[in-house]
Amino acid sequence: MFQNGSLWAGLLSGGMSQLQDTKSLQQGQMGKKEYTVQTVENVTGAVGVMTGVEYGAVLGSAMLPGVGTVVGAVLGGVLGDRVGRMVGGQAGHMLSQNPLVNKVVEPAVEAIR
Repeated sequence: MFQNGSLWAGLLSGGMSQLQDTKSLQQGQMGKKEYTVQTVENVTGAVGVMTGVEYGAVLGSAMLPGVGTVVGAVLGGVLGDRVGRMVGGQAGHMLSQNPLVNKVVEPAVEAIR
């Protein structure tokens, strides 16, 4: 499903965000629950970028081959990131309220610090 370009775009986007959030957690600028929410958001944002780039390029190619492919990929990636992060933020907040998830996340976050 995901081609090389969209895969790398998603991994780079999500990976950079995750590195920044991990740094913020280590420096005490972010709490454990917020880190959980941000991690879910980073993953869903990365998937959104990958999907948006793929389908944006296909739609752009269908409308205007060549230039449309590039424009569609860029717009699809931006839109996919926004939608993915929005969905991930809501899912992350729901997960961070779950006591079972917090029990599992606690040791993992402590290991990062």
